[in-house]
Amino acid sequence: MSWIPEFEIGIWNAWIFIIPVIVFWVSGVKFLFSKRMPQSAPPSKMKDKILSNLLVIVMFGSFFYSVFLPLKFGTIWFNVGLIVYFVGLVAIAIALLNFASTPMDKPVTKGMYRYSRNPMFIGWFLLYFGIAIVSISWVYLLITVVFIIITVYLSAFEEAITLECYGKTYKDYMEKTPRWIGFPKSKK
Repeated sequence: MSWIPEFEIGIWNAWIFIIPVIVFWVSGVKFLFSKRMPQSAPPSKMKDKILSNLLVIVMFGSFFYSVFLPLKFGTIWFNVGLIVYFVGLVAIAIALLNFASTPMDKPVTKGMYRYSRNPMFIGWFLLYFGIAIVSISWVYLLITVVFIIITVYLSAFEEAITLECYGKTYKDYMEKTPRWIGFPKSKK
């Protein structure tokens, strides 16, 4: 990892890893979440609006930066990063399938959502971290940290909307399922 980032446009740059990210983001946001979330879902507080917009800027900034970010083939970092990236990609795909197969009148509580209230965010964290590793980029690692900080804050906002939408069913789910990752608690 160099203190001065490498910038070069090339076919074998990190942008290759961004293509599935864009597909998942568009399919998730445009087709799944927009149908499930109530129309009153936009952030209500100025801080939520600012962070939501900052998250989009960070995502698009990372997409743009990836065009100039060469991959580090033949290194152990590349192999480790590739594994982390694919684990994140699979986690997002499974979470999207869980989300899509749940009836609209029920909160998503099956599949990966049984072990985490935010498995898609965990997948995104792993995906971004994997890209930082395959490219050995401290700048992309910094982007990942900013992405994580913003989504950790916004996950509480998202849960408040879901709680408002599904009421007691979601509250019971929240009490037994960890926010990030773990085994569900049994009801006493």
